Amino acid sequence: MDNIVKITVIDRQGTPHELEAPTDMNMNMMELCKSYELPVEGTCGGMAMCASCHLYVVSEHPILERNDDEEAMLDQAFFVKPNSRLGCQIPITNDLDGLRVQLAEVGQ
Repeated sequence: MDNIVKITVIDRQGTPHELEAPTDMNMNMMELCKSYELPVEGTCGGMAMCASCHLYVVSEHPILERNDDEEAMLDQAFFVKPNSRLGCQIPITNDLDGLRVQLAEVGQ
């Protein structure tokens, strides 16, 4: 199918999960992880107002730059790295085929 990409999500225990993601449903990484019942809360519903979908982009893929809201939220998150992103701010597109991400640790 042309509208499906393969994405690997590494959970917090280091286990990789090979996911198939539709590119024609206007989904983002947070929603994809939730649909596969991976431990991503998405407490704010994808509005970049929490960091419960914080992840690290492991592969080299063309992903949109962080916007101001995402930057502000990551400034308050735990365990932020240069490759940190909010999953809700990464739309699923054909360009993401082969993407590898890792779920960030949960802060206390």
